[in-house]
Amino acid sequence: MPVHVLDKYYLGITAIITIAFQLLFFAIAYTCKFDKLTDFAGGSNYVVLAVITIALGTHGLDTPVPARQVVVTVLLSIWAVRLAGFLLFRILRTGTDTRFDDKRNKFFPFLGFWVAQMVWVWTVSLPVTILNSPGVITHAYTTLHHFGTGRDIAGLIMFVVGFLCEAIADAQRFRFREKSQKSERLAFCHSGLFAWSRHPNYFGEILVQFGIFTIASSDTYYAGDVKARPPFYNAVYASIAGAILLTLLLFFVSGMSLSERPAAAKRYAAGGAIWDAYRNYLHRTSVLIPLPPALYAPLPVWLKRTLLLEFPLYVFDPAKHDVPGNESGEERVGDNQTSEHDGNEENADADSPPSSPSASKRHDSL
Repeated sequence: MPVHVLDKYYLGITAIITIAFQLLFFAIAYTCKFDKLTDFAGGSNYVVLAVITIALGTHGLDTPVPARQVVVTVLLSIWAVRLAGFLLFRILRTGTDTRFDDKRNKFFPFLGFWVAQMVWVWTVSLPVTILNSPGVITHAYTTLHHFGTGRDIAGLIMFVVGFLCEAIADAQRFRFREKSQKSERLAFCHSGLFAWSRHPNYFGEILVQFGIFTIASSDTYYAGDVKARPPFYNAVYASIAGAILLTLLLFFVSGMSLSERPAAAKRYAAGGAIWDAYRNYLHRTSVLIPLPPALYAPLPVWLKRTLLLEFPLYVFDPAKHDVPGNESGEERVGDNQTSEHDGNEENADADSPPSSPSASKRHDSL
């Protein structure tokens, strides 16, 4: 029988494990003023929760572990190992994380980051945590459909597409920065996936998490003629909170909201060809959903600002927003256009000077 610990959905035990795991790494990072394990602690925590929950939830079973539980556990672990490994490799190459320059020596501000990471890991892990728990496992053998439903396949496709998109984008941007960091600080990656999306890694990460949720929630009805919902129905669907939280963070807290305007402001301050190229890049490249530039560029502004998710808070306007190095607030002559790309600008050709749509969060910092 599955091991019951604190509650039937493993919410309590996974919270305790996450808090302990993150506090351990926080103690190391704060004591040693060490940045190299910070993001690794987040990624590896996912694997720990996935492995522990499936081990506890399937302990003592006489029948094979349900395939759906195995699939979501493996998928989350693959994603987390790839992300943690990439971030560890990157920090070993760069040596330090500039996000913590103003926090590293301050106990509570630095701890605040780790508390946020606890919430992020625990919440995003919810679909796998709940699916592996006794509250679901005990119903998985005789009452529900086996893995292979239409939603299972759809979720698996979403995961594969998102995983490849995120991994390829991370690699393309890293290689670009390795080549350009010595020659041009304001250069930006506008090739590969970044020719179709300014944040393809964010798009991939969102797709990964909604894909895992789709699989986890793909069978929430009894098999056969019984149309009643199983007792874990609400718990499984509530686990979408993880994917929603991740999306909100990327949209409004630590992702695009912190990268779009600053990136444009830096290049506006530089002026000349770099600003012209970057403004044109904004005009022809979708902020998140990958689209061909030839399709995206001529679309009306209202469509870009709504269905295509380029919200006004991402748009840089020199008349309204601070410009680096311009203490007086004066507008440069001849540069009174904003980056709102209203469709009146001419398309630049594909060989326009490169730039770097900066980003923040875990794998997008400049």
